[in-house]
Amino acid sequence: MDINSITNHVEQLAIKLWSWLNSPEFYSQLTLIVFAVILAYSLAMLLRRSSAILSEAPKTGALQFLRQGMFAVRDLLFPLLVIVLLAVAIDLSDLLFKQNWLVRIAEGLAVVLMIYSIITRFISNQFIQTLCKWGLIPAAILQVFGLLGDVVVYLESLSIEVGNIKISAYGIIRVLFFGAILFWLGRMSNQLGLRVIRQQNHLELGTREVIAKIFQVAVFMVIFLLLLQVMGVNITALAVFGGALGVGLGFGLQAIASNFISGIILLLDRSLSVGDYIELADGSKGTIRELNMRSTLLETYDGKDIMVPNEQFITTSFINWTHQNQKQRYSINLQVAYSTDLHALFDLLREVVASHPQVISGDDIPIAERPDAEICGFGESGVDILIEFWMEGIDDGEHRVGGDLFLMIWDALKAHQIQIPFPQREIKIVKVGVGEAD
Repeated sequence: MDINSITNHVEQLAIKLWSWLNSPEFYSQLTLIVFAVILAYSLAMLLRRSSAILSEAPKTGALQFLRQGMFAVRDLLFPLLVIVLLAVAIDLSDLLFKQNWLVRIAEGLAVVLMIYSIITRFISNQFIQTLCKWGLIPAAILQVFGLLGDVVVYLESLSIEVGNIKISAYGIIRVLFFGAILFWLGRMSNQLGLRVIRQQNHLELGTREVIAKIFQVAVFMVIFLLLLQVMGVNITALAVFGGALGVGLGFGLQAIASNFISGIILLLDRSLSVGDYIELADGSKGTIRELNMRSTLLETYDGKDIMVPNEQFITTSFINWTHQNQKQRYSINLQVAYSTDLHALFDLLREVVASHPQVISGDDIPIAERPDAEICGFGESGVDILIEFWMEGIDDGEHRVGGDLFLMIWDALKAHQIQIPFPQREIKIVKVGVGEAD
């Protein structure tokens, strides 16, 4: 093709375009487009002002996340109404003027505008936003002008074959693009679903956690299956392979499967909850901070995290200090001299212990839960005294009470000159007579 033929072709296109621009059908379609845009803008502004949800940002209250989402949709009202009204204009133009190519192009551009609005308004992830701007919008523009099919065919032609597997440029772009979108949608759906589930306060904590874990598994299974479809993998063909793989994994990952099932059982029977204080058979202690699929996280009062496999809670014994009742009983042992007035001592000790703000005391408290002091034995050097008291929570960390009570008792005994005895021994020296054997 020489330069003259190219010039003639360009001139013919220019003449054809000029005739289109000067035709009554062009101005008629342009009028319909302008009218549809003005009407869509007017309706969008009317809906914004008349609707309480769309007029102002929602404040705190019930279903706030849902009301925030509906408020955010107001930015899509204009492009959505433009698309709807242009769809009506297409049929009207075809009926009146026997052509609608300009209105169709305008509708396609309105779809591109709506896609751009969705990307910039609802996608906060910078990578996904950039991916959609440079992938989804160009594809939409090509579709508007009828060029998308030709581009796809060209990208399909750029391929290599390895045995029965064909890898094309279009296939790679499709997997990368839709894979990133699916993983982002899966993560967003997972976060939103977990937040909704955990806000259902009418359900018990354990039940909410079970539903949350099942929801997590379901979301990722759906994303995985959709990704296989995007990759063009036949799921039916994977059934036999999946069965054999499942048997192998059943033996190889037996411990992981056991911990997973144990975690489901623990959540269903509600023997453990987040916030419970647990003491294991090996002496490890801590507060449950997370109930995960494979393990449970215990946080100790000295800042350490203990990862306990869920199976351990099923196969071994443990103590749950705070699951059903936060009140705990503790005791303090001390010894006083035999010369002490025990009746006065007991009244003093009960008063001192009851004065601590975290110790449960008062006339309205059952006698069995009030601070008490009594004799628990007679030692070699003095009388053994047992002090018992109840408190809310565990005597450790931020609720440390025992150390305070020891100091308070020490000060009270010193103030009343009550002696804490120490071991005493009496030594006799026997003189051995002259001539007697040693």
